[in-house]
Amino acid sequence: MGTEHSKNERRSSMIFLRKGPKLPAWEDALLAGKEPKSLLKRGLRYVSLSLIMKGMTSTPDFLWGLPEVQKLNLSRNQLVVIPPSLGKLDRLVVLNLGGNCLKCLPKEIGLLRNLKVLFVNMNCLTEVPAELSLCRKLEVLSLSHNCISQLPLSFTDLTSLRKLNLSNNRFVQIPLCIFALRNLDFLHLGSNRLESIAESVQYLVNLQIFIIENNNIRNLPRSLCFITTLELLNVDYNAIQTLPDDLYLLRRLQRIAWNPMDKGLHIAHNPLSRPLPEVVEGGLDVLFNYLREKKEHN
Repeated sequence: MGTEHSKNERRSSMIFLRKGPKLPAWEDALLAGKEPKSLLKRGLRYVSLSLIMKGMTSTPDFLWGLPEVQKLNLSRNQLVVIPPSLGKLDRLVVLNLGGNCLKCLPKEIGLLRNLKVLFVNMNCLTEVPAELSLCRKLEVLSLSHNCISQLPLSFTDLTSLRKLNLSNNRFVQIPLCIFALRNLDFLHLGSNRLESIAESVQYLVNLQIFIIENNNIRNLPRSLCFITTLELLNVDYNAIQTLPDDLYLLRRLQRIAWNPMDKGLHIAHNPLSRPLPEVVEGGLDVLFNYLREKKEHN
């Protein structure tokens, strides 16, 4: 009698489980008796966890009990919010939150003092928390494809930042705090709403790649010509009519470039005044000679 009763209990519990919603693979793995730590991969450099493309709309609670994680990939899900618990993962070096539905980041992100690489591209951000500037080791930051129009002034504290991608946002002018980031070697501001470039751009003395394509820029400041480290300058698809005479000082621009990946000067699809279109067709040396002679005659 007792045995029959226990069999019925097991049968009814199995039916109940079958009726429940199908769980994501990562949660199935846990329910199969595995510990959360079994999802970690221990490489030569980092302890990593990848939950890419799992269809998640919220972060799993077990995540915040894995403080040893150094590299975390939560990209290409449908996450709407990242909870304050993120601050518990204070060993994180690389964090990828790209391709989600995030409208904001928790201020606790400032507790990630070891963070060097952060991707929050392709989300719905309208602002960035000032606390992010507490991540003083940050070297790479991508905020592309969001709805951001300004940055906190405290970003001047991100002195280790080398690569910054702000493309496909809503900037009308380059945030002043960027000009304090003297170690930047890559800056992408393409596909925004920029109308000008401040003379302060000259303070980015280590800049090698500067992309400002697809904006509404009408002229280039003379001070841009003093960033002699530039190897790629992309001003395609703007409203530029004239070029600064000192542009020939950018000797590391090796050619007029047409392929987006090529180093050099990208200046296609601008309403250049004559005779500049014909001069540009002759190549970079012809353009630089023309500008140099023009300056000498002035």
